[in-house]
Amino acid sequence: MSAAPALAFERAPQPGLVFGCLLPAPWVGVAAGLLLAFGPPDGLPDRFAPLSLSLVHLLALGMLLPVMLGALFQLLPVLAGVPVPLARWLAPGVALCCVGTASALAAGFLQGSALGFRWAGWLGAPLLGLPALAICRAGWRVVAVNASTRMLRHIGIALLLTLLLGGLLASLFGAGLALPLPWLLDWHIAWGLGGWLATLLAGVAATVLPMFWQTPRPPAAAERLLPWLLYIPLALGGLEGAGLLLPWRQMALAGVGLLASLGLFGVLRAARKHDPAWLLWLCALLSWWLVAALGLARDYLPAQWPLGWWLGVLALVGGAVLPVNAMLGKIIPFLVWLHLRRRLPARVRVPPMQSLLRPVWQRAQVASLLLALTALLALPLQPAALALPAGLLFALSQAGLGGLLLSVGWRFIRLQRSLGAGAVGQSEARR
Repeated sequence: MSAAPALAFERAPQPGLVFGCLLPAPWVGVAAGLLLAFGPPDGLPDRFAPLSLSLVHLLALGMLLPVMLGALFQLLPVLAGVPVPLARWLAPGVALCCVGTASALAAGFLQGSALGFRWAGWLGAPLLGLPALAICRAGWRVVAVNASTRMLRHIGIALLLTLLLGGLLASLFGAGLALPLPWLLDWHIAWGLGGWLATLLAGVAATVLPMFWQTPRPPAAAERLLPWLLYIPLALGGLEGAGLLLPWRQMALAGVGLLASLGLFGVLRAARKHDPAWLLWLCALLSWWLVAALGLARDYLPAQWPLGWWLGVLALVGGAVLPVNAMLGKIIPFLVWLHLRRRLPARVRVPPMQSLLRPVWQRAQVASLLLALTALLALPLQPAALALPAGLLFALSQAGLGGLLLSVGWRFIRLQRSLGAGAVGQSEARR
């Protein structure tokens, strides 16, 4: 087994810097759910339907990317001892830029207008490239000793490539080209889902699963697979543009399947299976495993199966939204507890982290999210009829998470005032 990483919490940035990236995420999820419920269902469940493309970018760019960037602003100094350059200046604009770019793309897809693509390709992608470059620069200074630090060292490259390819595609759409090169589109999706999302989640899971759910740490040999298990086949995908056809898609899917299998092996041996969010991690890893299995078997499956929709829902909602919800339910209370502990005198008793977010509320939110995932997977049966309930269920699940996180923030303010006043009173009484 690999050794547990040393965590330097004294290097953590101020909570406000990270909260600004994390807290808007559930409300963007609410917007995505409402768009599915009330948007034009024409073409669903086809992956190239305007509503499908709009939802993909609202989730991947508007909801998930700010959370991932906020997590990196926190993880790089805490896990690797390397602060992100200019993080205090970049972080306040991350959520706004991500949501703005995702909204421009959604408008472009839904309205068939080139203007939204121009805004996204010429303004949004370059602005989002700034935090990507900062993460790349910080990554060059990371000493890779385990799966998490190996991910941190190289993850900026995947984000930068995803943004570059996405900006190029948006520019092509903005120029009026309706169908860019299929290879370029596949490569953008592969770097976004595999190189960025799957790699980042695998690296984060190697630390947070043992920390919060007491899973066994992966073997050192398995940790050395990151990120090359996915980056090598994805890099080979670039050769397809020069006419060299290689099975890079199958290699990348096999890598995702192996990482998901290793993750499942650890999660099933967790000591804290009673924790409400444990089920989200289990379903997330099952989702990634199904993505790999269905992707590898797609040539042998019936042509009428809605594989594009299922793969998108499994990867983005099952494989990404579920673990992000699980981590937000842990990281926000933990950062609040840590900030209180650091700001208040040692003699002042701070309530335990678990009391900041009651498990019964978390279980209700987890149940609503898993119900929404089930409805989304069932949508191809009757797209016009099921889009409304599936969208509303997803919006409700994210509104529930947003409300829980706001309650944690409100409790933080109250505790800071009451405990701080109590500490001052005790100090004056001893004088």
